[in-house]
This record gives sequence, C-alpha cells and structure tokens, in this order.
Amino acid sequence: MKSFIKNYWFLFSMLAGIIAGCIVGALWKDAAALEPLGTVFVNLMFCVVVPMVFCSISSAIANMASPKQAGKVLGITIVTFACTATIASVIMYATVRFLPVFTMEPQYEAGEPEVIGISDLIVNFFTKPDFSELLSRRAILPLIVAAILFGFGVQMAGGRKTQTAAFLSDVTNCLMKTVRIITYYAPIGFFGFFASLVATHGEDFVTNYARAIIVYYVVSILYMAVFFPVYARFGGGKGAVKVMLKHLFKPAAVSFGTCSSVATIPTNMEAAEETGISREVSEIVVPMGATMHMDGSAMSAIIKVGFLFGMFGLPFGTGRAVLAIVIAVFSSVAMSGIPGGGGTGELVLCTLFFPGQLSVAFPIALAIGDLVDPPATMVNAAGDYVAGFIVSRFVDGKDWLQKKTGE
Repeated sequence: MKSFIKNYWFLFSMLAGIIAGCIVGALWKDAAALEPLGTVFVNLMFCVVVPMVFCSISSAIANMASPKQAGKVLGITIVTFACTATIASVIMYATVRFLPVFTMEPQYEAGEPEVIGISDLIVNFFTKPDFSELLSRRAILPLIVAAILFGFGVQMAGGRKTQTAAFLSDVTNCLMKTVRIITYYAPIGFFGFFASLVATHGEDFVTNYARAIIVYYVVSILYMAVFFPVYARFGGGKGAVKVMLKHLFKPAAVSFGTCSSVATIPTNMEAAEETGISREVSEIVVPMGATMHMDGSAMSAIIKVGFLFGMFGLPFGTGRAVLAIVIAVFSSVAMSGIPGGGGTGELVLCTLFFPGQLSVAFPIALAIGDLVDPPATMVNAAGDYVAGFIVSRFVDGKDWLQKKTGE
C-alpha cells in the first residue's frame, strides 16, 4: 500500500483537483474567479519551457555522435508526425461525413476580420526579426529553428567534445529538476482551471454546440484508446503498451488541464525518461512535437470546417478536406503552445472556405475551437510522448525497450 501511494499519489491529486474544480464550477456561477489559480501554474511552466526547448533541442543535436545521426532523428520524427496526423484526420473526416450532426444555425455575429497573407504567415512562423523576440512562448517554432541551427553549429565546432555541449546538457538537467518542483502545484492549478471552464462554458456544452462537441470528445478519446496502443506496440514491441499506459496519464492530464502542448513539454520529457526513451530522441521529439505534432488539431480542423459546411449547405468533399487539414496545421503551429490560441488557424480556414460569410463563420469556428481545446491538446501533447516509441524503433532498434527493461 505504501508503494502504491508513493507511486500514484500525484496522479490521484491531479484527478481530485479536476473533479473538485468541475463540481465547484457547476455549483458556483462565479467560479471563473478561480481561473488565476490555474494561470499561476501555466505561467510557471512557460517560464521554464522557453529555455528548456532551446537547451534540450540544441543539446540533443550537439551531443550526438555526428550530424548524420542528428539528421536521421529529425527526419524520422517529421515523418512520424505526418503519418499519425494523416490517420487522425481521415478518422475524423469519415466521422463527419457519416454522422449528420452539423445542422445548427449561427449563434454569433462579428465584424470582418483582417485577412492574413500566406507569405506573412511563413515569415512570422519560422523567423523573427530580432533575437529578443525568440525568447517567448509565442515564438516557439522560430525558437526551435534557432535551436536546431545552433545545435548543428556546435556539432561543426566539435560536438560533444566542446564545453558548450556540456553546458547545454547541464542546463537541461537543472531545468528538469525545476519542473519537478513546479508540478507539485499542479492539482491546485487544475482545480482553478476546471472550475472556471465549467462555470464559463457549461451552458454551451448542453445547448448550441452540444452534438459537435460530443462527437469530437468521443472520437478523440477513441483515437487515443485505439491508436496510441498500436503506435506504442509498433514502436516498442512486446510489453510496450503496458509501459506506455503506465506513464501516459500524467502528460494527458497536464495537457487536458492546461490546454497547452508547450506547457506539457516538461511532463512529457519526464515520462519519456522514466520509460527509457533515449535523451537524443526525447529531447528532439517532445519539443518539436509541441508545435508540429498536431493530430488533435487536424481532427479539430475537420470538425470545424465540416460543421460550417453543413450549416451553409455546402458539400465537404475529400479535396476540400485535405486542403483544410494542410492549411489548419500550417497556420496553427506557431499558436499551438498558447491555451486557446488557435484563432489564426480558424481565421485562415474561414478566409479560404467562407470569404463571403466571415462575420458568421469565424466566431462559430472560434467557439467550437474553445470547447474542443482540452481534448485536442491532450491528443496533440500526449501523442508527443507516444511518438517517441516509434522514433526510438528506427533510431535505437526495434528491441530498444526490451534492452531498457531487461525483458
């Protein structure tokens, strides 16, 4: 019993915080006043995450045996992300096509938003005009690009033999310990978040968008329940599913509670380390996954566009679905680390598909995005940890997990 309590007290504490928050939010209409409790937790995480992203990625590349090995890990990671996102998108598209749940009338009106050009999106998502602008969670993708370039620069200067490589590795270790301290506050933060969420959106959950929200929650949970074990078994072989399920709850709970893939990076790194995923894999897969591994966001894009197509009486063919996924993932990567920060993606989608109905389509897409943000982020962020199994198979061999566990 003592061992059980020692291993799982934190998980039960997080669950208790979530349940208590939901109860308080349902019973107290002014529970939104408790949101600062959750904001404190997210802000603490963000303060640690920005330097951790830079140091972990650049350290992983700098300390690899060769630039060739670094390129191999990056390539496998990107291919893995693309494959899982495609599977998730197809599943949601099939659901949207065959379930007649998108028949609601517009509920909001808004002014005409400013249209953002694709060229501006490309420049702003991958670069910043000043170094100081990189040091922000709002510039995570440009920060990752800078970290990759710096890591290869250290490789060219001597790699793991340099003092810079050792320094980056040491700083990453210290930041991980800092994160462990911050996570002790997580149950209180979750209590505040969920109390505010239920008090603010409770009515919406059972009225205007209930059917679409229920479909997304059910499909996203089924996707995790069915495909995460498949990914883990493929990547880790025998016994991998059991190991994955043992460590999945913590990153899933943190991502669901904070609605931020970036805030979940430290928890994912910890879960990967406890699983036995090598640091050269986890320190690239997890930070990159926070902005590039968008299974939940791809599913979210499909249900938003499908809802709007159904409402306007337009056919939602396969070609439009593929285009919607590509645009949504591309336009949301820079915003994925910010709670509820998918507005840019929704704006681009609505500008592309509904240019004449922006004043109706855009606020509806935003509303749906807010309500599905918790499970979408959970699929995104918890999937980063699971993706580490697949990447490890191709980097460390198909028996990497058995070597770690001795089985």
